[in-house]
Amino acid sequence: MPLLDRRGLLKALAAATAVLAAGPPSPASAGAATPGTWTVQSLEAFADTLVPGQRRHPGDLPIAGAVTGPGAVQAGAVQVLVSPDLPLGPWLPEIAALLDARALARAAAHLLWLPPGWPPFVGLPFDHRTALVTGLFEPGEVDRPVWQVLALLVGLAFDTAAHQHTTTAIATGHPGLAWIGFPPPDADGLWRFPAHSYARPLADLHPRTTASGSPA
Repeated sequence: MPLLDRRGLLKALAAATAVLAAGPPSPASAGAATPGTWTVQSLEAFADTLVPGQRRHPGDLPIAGAVTGPGAVQAGAVQVLVSPDLPLGPWLPEIAALLDARALARAAAHLLWLPPGWPPFVGLPFDHRTALVTGLFEPGEVDRPVWQVLALLVGLAFDTAAHQHTTTAIATGHPGLAWIGFPPPDADGLWRFPAHSYARPLADLHPRTTASGSPA
């Protein structure tokens, strides 16, 4: 594996978050180029460690099956990461390889058997996956910013359906939005939230508030 260009990778990750902040990827480009199987499996296992879900079928090793219900993989985490609208594609094999290198080191240190034919991180038991990923976010970890931004993108896939327009995601039953109980829009496709979450306004409207809701 070539040496990881951390500066270039961080620029790509920062650009990816900026693109998602501007709106979901365009339908015409969604789901285009996909990295190799091993890379996808490692990314799925990483996403499943952050937001676990149930297995899609028997023998679904990238998903550890630690919980019931949907997780980040079912919610489209990999679709977000591989979107051609984000500048991450060329970096994903290196990110996956870096994760697998950490997994190999952990397996050797703990005398763990890894199943052949699978990426090393995928082969780790779930508790070891969790411990490894937790360590990636420790202060002083050299690649910590990489994993922080990658984790943000995984979370956005589950919590916001970042790769889809929200109305489309609601209409098609996006598993993350359904799991957290995100409400559907009104009949015209807009969200107005007439009922306050605490059943009452938190404060009276300031008399100088503008029509857009901003303070004067």
